[in-house]
Amino acid sequence: QVQLVESGGGLVQAGGSLRLSCAASGNIFRLLDMGWYRQAAGKQRELVASITRGGMTEFADSVKGRFTLSRDNTKNTMYLQMNSLKPEDTAVYYCNGQPPYTGVNYWGQGTQVTVSS
Repeated sequence: QVQLVESGGGLVQAGGSLRLSCAASGNIFRLLDMGWYRQAAGKQRELVASITRGGMTEFADSVKGRFTLSRDNTKNTMYLQMNSLKPEDTAVYYCNGQPPYTGVNYWGQGTQVTVSS
């Protein structure tokens, strides 16, 4: 079992930046494909960004050019750097981990990001 713990959320003004972290327990982090999802009030959860075990990243069109994603396998941690934040980025952000080809999903408890206009 893997536990994921997010941190770094908060309140920021539009145009500001935040860095989210996702720390994983155990010793299989390097084997996981990881991602960040978000869910705004009244909306479905959506994929924001993902990073494979090998470090390949993909981003939702809405965040391309503003968000960057990285992982440090020595620290069992994934980072989402969010720049030029917009009010529409306001949501609860969830960390996700998937051992490839298993259908298993690990989720964190979520961290609130609020961007004021």
